[in-house]
Amino acid sequence: MHKGRKISGGKYSKRRKKRLYERPGQKRIVKLGKEKIKSKRMRGGKLKAFLSGAEFVNVSVKGKNKKTQIKNVLETPSDKFLARQNIITKGTIIETEMGKIRITNRPSQEGVLNGVPAGK
Repeated sequence: MHKGRKISGGKYSKRRKKRLYERPGQKRIVKLGKEKIKSKRMRGGKLKAFLSGAEFVNVSVKGKNKKTQIKNVLETPSDKFLARQNIITKGTIIETEMGKIRITNRPSQEGVLNGVPAGK
C-alpha cells in the first residue's frame, strides 16, 4: 500500500494550503569561525536569535559553566561530511582546551553553544 493513499488506491484531497508562517525558511548552518549572531522575526513578532558562526562554547561541568574556545570539529553523528566542513549541530563532538565536548543544544535555533564533556 502506498503512503497517503486510500485502501482503494485513490488519493486523499488536501485539507488546506500551507500558510506563510508554516513554510520552511532557509537552512541555517553554524560554522566554526568568527562569532556571528543573526535574528529573524517569527510569528507574533517574537525575534529568534541564531548563530551563523561560533568561536566559543559554554561547557557545563558539575553545575558550573565555563566559556572555552573551540579548536576543531572532530565528529558529527548525524553526518560525517558536516564535520569535514566544520559545521556544528546538536550532538557534534568538538575539541576545546578542556578536552572533547559534546554539543547539547540546537545552535541554529538558540543563538548560543552549550556542551558537556563527551563520555567515553
